[in-house]
Amino acid sequence: MTSEDPGHLAFWARPEAERAAVFAALRRRDGLPWVPFTNRAPFTPSRDGFHAVVRHADVVAASRDSRLFGSAPNAASLYDIPPWLLRYLDSMISKDGPEHARLRKVVARAFSPRMLARLESDIRTRSTRIVDDVLAERSGEFVSRVAQRLPVAVICALLGLDDSHHDLVARHGNTLVGSNDPEHNGVSRAYLLHHGAPGVRHLFPLSARLAFAGEQLHRLVRRIGRERLREPRDDLVSTLVHADVDGERLTPREVGTLFILLVLAGSETTRATICHALRLLTDHPEQREHLLADVPGRIGGAVEEVVRHASPVLQFRRTATADGELAGTPVRAGDKLLLFYTSANCDEAVFADPDRFDITRSPNPHLGFGGPGPHYCLGAALARTESTILLTELLTRAPTIRAVGPPDRLLSDFLNGVKRQAYAL
Repeated sequence: MTSEDPGHLAFWARPEAERAAVFAALRRRDGLPWVPFTNRAPFTPSRDGFHAVVRHADVVAASRDSRLFGSAPNAASLYDIPPWLLRYLDSMISKDGPEHARLRKVVARAFSPRMLARLESDIRTRSTRIVDDVLAERSGEFVSRVAQRLPVAVICALLGLDDSHHDLVARHGNTLVGSNDPEHNGVSRAYLLHHGAPGVRHLFPLSARLAFAGEQLHRLVRRIGRERLREPRDDLVSTLVHADVDGERLTPREVGTLFILLVLAGSETTRATICHALRLLTDHPEQREHLLADVPGRIGGAVEEVVRHASPVLQFRRTATADGELAGTPVRAGDKLLLFYTSANCDEAVFADPDRFDITRSPNPHLGFGGPGPHYCLGAALARTESTILLTELLTRAPTIRAVGPPDRLLSDFLNGVKRQAYAL
């Protein structure tokens, strides 16, 4: 086991400053560092490893060259996913070329300026209610009471689900994104930190948990989809089940995997951004005071800096489709590459004093929503809108709100998530 290996869960349990120091050292090395697997996770060949793409320019280059650096067979997991789980998780983000473009064209309709404008009023109304509760309660648990409530509610509204589905969506979404965390996978933390990943003996119970969560979400969208086939509405489930792309309808499996992707991507990263905003503004009182002096004028820059500094999505995987080269390093067909956004967003070649949290940073060309290219986050504008509106409401009406104690962080090599965070006014 090694705590210097970003492919090992023990690395992601380390304090943020220690992880940042490791990435800074990797950025100073020539080419792409090769990281062999020090663990033997299920589905992982013993000789396997990955190229660590840690510099801003290299992440941008790999993101733009989607022909050489493909998202198939899986973009959201370091390990190849077994077939019985792919039926739930084989979504648009793990597709390339025409297949990806076909699915993205359908989903893009939900994030049009018209749709976002329609959602803005609902986001403001929900944000007001959330802050009403904050003012009434004065203290509590920030994730469940504030940060999670808005994005789950908004993505459910976008999809066409009513408020009664929020708990189900949040619960099963947490299971799917928290598959490396002992709270969600049933594996002891000591085992995970020693071995680096769940082992073969955990394969069946862990797969059963993930498959159950995926099946519950698939079952929900199948039921809602049948209703929308009979009576379409102005929501995303109606768009998915009635979509006609080049004369073809989406299959039920495609509808289900897109639904899960939207549930996860549309809620987890925004939730993390809002949580990290509370923590960073608590830890940097001078930045907080600067923001409070002009919240409407400075909140946009503050949100961008939170996304850069925290990097809610830590990395995405690419797989080489042919022999090639990146950053002067030969890459062979089939090689895995991890695009570490958390490292690229602290690249000294792009960001002056990158470890400093500075809401006035400009320009701020962070890669918190992915690199440029066909896989740039479709929901970036929605995430910015939700974070901006909720934080504006919160800081305007509850300016003394602060994080109390350290956050309970999600153990993950994919999301910089927060499970719980105490707050007080």
